[in-house]
Amino acid sequence: MSKRIIRDIPLNRVEGDLEIRVELENNRVVDAWSSGTMFRGFENILVGRGALDGLVITPRVCGICSTTHLMAAAKALDQIAAVELPDNAIRLRNVTLMVEHCQSDVRQSVLMFLPDFSTTFYSAHPLYAEAVKRYAPLAGERCIDVVRQTKTILEIIAILGGQWPHSSFMVPGGVSYVPPLSELNQCRHILKNYRQWYEKTVLGCSLQRWESVQSAADLDAWLGENAAQREGDVGFLLRFAREAGLHTLGQGHGHFLSYGSLELPGDSAVLGNCAGKQLVASGFVAKGGETQAFDQTLVAEHVAASWYADYEGGKHPFEGETVPNATGADGKKYSWSKAPRYAGLPAETGPLAERIVAGDPLFCDLLKRDGANLLTRQLARLTRPATLLPAMETWLAEMAAQPDQPYYAPVPPLKDGRGFGLVEAARGALGHWVEIRDGKIARYQIVTPTAWNGSPRDHAGMRGPWEEALIGTPIADIDNPVEAGHVIRSFDPCLVCTVHVVGADETPLRC
Repeated sequence: MSKRIIRDIPLNRVEGDLEIRVELENNRVVDAWSSGTMFRGFENILVGRGALDGLVITPRVCGICSTTHLMAAAKALDQIAAVELPDNAIRLRNVTLMVEHCQSDVRQSVLMFLPDFSTTFYSAHPLYAEAVKRYAPLAGERCIDVVRQTKTILEIIAILGGQWPHSSFMVPGGVSYVPPLSELNQCRHILKNYRQWYEKTVLGCSLQRWESVQSAADLDAWLGENAAQREGDVGFLLRFAREAGLHTLGQGHGHFLSYGSLELPGDSAVLGNCAGKQLVASGFVAKGGETQAFDQTLVAEHVAASWYADYEGGKHPFEGETVPNATGADGKKYSWSKAPRYAGLPAETGPLAERIVAGDPLFCDLLKRDGANLLTRQLARLTRPATLLPAMETWLAEMAAQPDQPYYAPVPPLKDGRGFGLVEAARGALGHWVEIRDGKIARYQIVTPTAWNGSPRDHAGMRGPWEEALIGTPIADIDNPVEAGHVIRSFDPCLVCTVHVVGADETPLRC
């Protein structure tokens, strides 16, 4: 006779506080609930403030991807101002955003995901001793090296934007600082060193060699080609995870969403997707289907299972409400995260979604062979910098070659209007929807990547993406649910900059 049990799994090594509740039958997950245990409230903080205040406040939504929030906020105001950005402003904005991606992708992989391989759960794994040496938390050789290297590349944002995190150098019409040639060359030198380190240590090969990996068979051949590629972080991830059977876990709904990102400046050597308008393609892919054009009007947020005042169905962010209502009396509500849906469907977003939407031959082939498993998801994250570094180098060189070109186009005072800023953050699709009335913010709605991936159930009862990805996961030891941690961390959760929830007796709840 089968036995069902329900257990709470508080997760560490994620950005912010996250609690997962799972129902198990015969040590396998048959249902799951994801609870973001913090109230954000930034949307309400912004209402009534000056039109430009979002440029200062929203970068503080997150200390990991603050440049991305700044970009989304600035793009929304660009749209309201109906301004066309100078090419160098586009280049500078893009480079800083890509720097943030490059540091976040590697940090998350090495400091958040791979340390699980060093736990005693894997003591019988043939690569366990090497995993401990490399990735033991705060002590592994690779952990220390990654902190040093990613700290260095962030200097590019500090040089071009004044500080990191929480900088505010992007403004409607462009950027507030024109970097001199000496600083652009300094950034190029930093980026060159980071690329060399990334190629040698993370990939174990050149960017050009990695770019030639176009299928699952190519990936297998690449892994067996030489010791350098096997011993790099990418090679180690593949070897360890395959031996552990992780490529069979974390499937999810199979729907993918990308807003698109990194607009291409005119007269640039960088080529992109979306009819040549963006480096990162936009679109939506329903399970087993073709890429559809993205339409922001199809985004809606549900609150049926969220601690907010109820409304029927979903609401587009321009009509959205953020009215906290956590009475504790309604068992259907269990998260501070809303439930974003695209055309009524839950959608995974992030590096893997970007590659699937873009039609990347390697990841489309891996998806066809193994499904959207946690290993493929993490592989997409760890190798995304390989798709960004060449464009960053080109745009820095183009800025250096055109020092007299403008970085700002004047805009009139922002009095009234609606605008939205959509970008791809490190964790996926990020959107800011803004309404200005009489020079003040009348409405501000933010939909984060983790809201997409970590959403609770919607009005129709559909699970969020990582809730669904947990279904079927075997848990060998419920007191040490490493397998569930792998699945959730492959989405790179981020639930930060919010208020902790307290119980009725004013003691903090476990999180």
